[in-house]
Amino acid sequence: MWRVGANGPPMAALTAAISSTPAAPSPAPGARRRGFSVVRCSSAADERRALFSRIAPIYDHLNDVLSLGQHRTWKRICVSWSRAKRGDRVLDLCCGSGDLAFLLSQKVGLDGEVMAVDFSSQQLQTAANRQDQRWKPCYKNIKWIEGDALDLPFTDCYFDAVTVGYGLRNVVDKSKAMQEIFRVLKPGSRASILDFNKSSSLFTTSLQSWMIDNVVVPLASGYGLTEEYKYLKSSISQYLTGEELEKLVQEAGFSAAKHYELGGGLMGNLVATR
Repeated sequence: MWRVGANGPPMAALTAAISSTPAAPSPAPGARRRGFSVVRCSSAADERRALFSRIAPIYDHLNDVLSLGQHRTWKRICVSWSRAKRGDRVLDLCCGSGDLAFLLSQKVGLDGEVMAVDFSSQQLQTAANRQDQRWKPCYKNIKWIEGDALDLPFTDCYFDAVTVGYGLRNVVDKSKAMQEIFRVLKPGSRASILDFNKSSSLFTTSLQSWMIDNVVVPLASGYGLTEEYKYLKSSISQYLTGEELEKLVQEAGFSAAKHYELGGGLMGNLVATR
């Protein structure tokens, strides 16, 4: 398998979760899709990939309605804490429909590069369409890549910053994903990871559960996506607490890690320094 870099080819409140590189080698027949490149398809979590593909058409609308727009604030915080700056090469992993990638694009500017990776081709197509519809000159620095969070097609120490928005919780092997993020980050650089917070507070946990059952799922059912959004509740319960996330990234080799609660404890953002 080739990797991108110096030695190879260049390369909400409650619904945001269920949440491209210089030219890649030519994919297999039928693999090329308009607006993004297929570098390597995920070999795991086919059911989750299919789920995200089904919700792609209404993903952004539900995020805005269910979070009252607050997911945009949390995503700006996530990007800010990554310390991405003008001229940087950055990775947005599990990019979904592209919110963090667009914010990163504005941070790094025309001199920088944004590689946006996701395992759902439908989400990537939605992101590419949004790129066309909301065009800014800096957006041409974004490359959309269909790829596997557990086997990233980049060389070691390739990126100045990495963001993950509502994606780590849905990765089958979180330890392996963090090892890959560590591998592709430059020494001293940061990963900023936004997701639902698995709180130790009974009040916060109860509030999350109530909102999913009484707000998220009923609204999603209007789009015929009841079962898809029921997944959200179980995925949060099976996720890691802030302390467990800090331990996870330290075991992956990061020198420092801190988990911050956002949105009254409903959300959390992990900041890890390589």
